[in-house]
Amino acid sequence: MSEKNLESSRWWIAIAAIVMQLSLGTVYAWSVFKKPLMTTHGWGETETQVTFMICIFVIGLSAAFGGTLVDKKGPKFVATIGGILFGVGTLLAGLADQIGSIWLLYLGFGLIAGLGNGFGYVTPIATLIRWFPDKRGLVTGLAVMGFGLGAFFMGKIAPAMVISMGVANTFYIWGLIFLVLVTGAAQAYKNPPQGWLPAGFKPAASSGVTAADSFTFERAAKTPQWWMLWLMLFLNITAGLGLISQLSPLAQDVIKKTLADISAAELALAGGTILAIASIFNGLGRLLWAWISDAIGRKNVFIIMFITQAVLYILLPQIGDKLIFTIIACYLLACYGGGFATMPAFAADSFGPAYIGKVYGMMLTAWGLAGVVGPLVFAQLKGIALYVAAGLLIVGFLLAVAYKKPAVVAKA
Repeated sequence: MSEKNLESSRWWIAIAAIVMQLSLGTVYAWSVFKKPLMTTHGWGETETQVTFMICIFVIGLSAAFGGTLVDKKGPKFVATIGGILFGVGTLLAGLADQIGSIWLLYLGFGLIAGLGNGFGYVTPIATLIRWFPDKRGLVTGLAVMGFGLGAFFMGKIAPAMVISMGVANTFYIWGLIFLVLVTGAAQAYKNPPQGWLPAGFKPAASSGVTAADSFTFERAAKTPQWWMLWLMLFLNITAGLGLISQLSPLAQDVIKKTLADISAAELALAGGTILAIASIFNGLGRLLWAWISDAIGRKNVFIIMFITQAVLYILLPQIGDKLIFTIIACYLLACYGGGFATMPAFAADSFGPAYIGKVYGMMLTAWGLAGVVGPLVFAQLKGIALYVAAGLLIVGFLLAVAYKKPAVVAKA
């Protein structure tokens, strides 16, 4: 294939990645469905929230396994399986609501859709890092921006769909959409030719570990730096996912302080709107922070995100104004998304691109664990959850300050 065709090919893969991530990111609009499910079936807060916890936990684990498969089987194979599973799991969620089975909801939306989501999520990241060594931060930010923006579309569209046609039919429609879009986008994926670099690009020493010096996962996992990055990712995700899991109800609580006579339907739509607006910044923050990280470094981005978030989580319980609450929520979700966008490039800079599927994929086990811890903390410790999140972010700040890249040594 000519150099011109290779250049064109990598941008088509980037577009396919955005389409896929937009679909997969709708999982973050779970809070839109939670209250209707609780009201219809009489399920409890934590009981219903377990669905989201299972989903995120499985996403993290399957992303880790999927990253290994990408290195072995190729990106098209893994992403296609992901699309099928995500679509089928969403369809099963509709059936779960229709027959009133929370266990089927756990299986469908939690386990099966989560498994497909994780396979789909890690594939474009591992693939694009190989295609864009010259724009590593920007392109991973562009890809995962779609994941953050997915909840915007679901947050804007789904509440009206739920009111007009019910939860089950809403899941059915979206399940079919996911089957078409995710599996269709997967067909564009492939790895670049061995040793290929963009025309005119020569890696600088400051850009990180080269392909030739790349760490295998086994070697990377023996360094303290891999575990520091894992913990930084875990802490950022735990705080962000906890907020996302309760964002619509938290927004509704703020709105009720000034609009006591608002109807339940209007309140749900208003909460969904704030979720949708904040989700835009979850997406835009991924692109912005990743782009900034190319200029000032991944470490400095995490330092800034951790400390500013900690301050805002401490302030958030005192906020009673809808506009200020929305602005803060937008920034917090921008930092949450920014962590996802910046960490793949951080890992590739530290350990090299050759085995990044497994090196970064295994790091996403932090996402799986955070998917349990964050929502559980916010469901069980409502009075102090925001302060707990601030404490976790301060720990992340200290880790980021202390981080130094691992030394590159000759392989054994």
